[in-house]
Amino acid sequence: MGRPVVHFEIIGGDPARLRDYYAELFGWEFNVGDAATGEVSDPGRYGFVDGGSTGGINGGIGGGPGFSGRVLFYVEVPDVEEALRAAERLGGKRVMGPAGDPGILVVGHFTDPEGHLVGVAGAA
Repeated sequence: MGRPVVHFEIIGGDPARLRDYYAELFGWEFNVGDAATGEVSDPGRYGFVDGGSTGGINGGIGGGPGFSGRVLFYVEVPDVEEALRAAERLGGKRVMGPAGDPGILVVGHFTDPEGHLVGVAGAA
């Protein structure tokens, strides 16, 4: 297998309402705090979901006023800048990043040749 999907994200204009919805629907519990960057969600409005011992992946629900609704997944890569350059070279388009704290968590977004938004995440 290639690089794993390590995180999912649901972003919208009212993250508290979205968290309530998914908590009721799936029984998810959230630890609310800051996302890796303000380009992903307003500070203090990102709810982290722990994939737990069931083999699920971690995720988050965030956003705030002015954020466009989207659902995306993040693929783990060793170097976010390198992955974004490769995405562009192969016909994709960089949308965001790299952004975050090098050595801790760096993220980026790109669209594939058909316009699907995809995230990449890593320590660099």
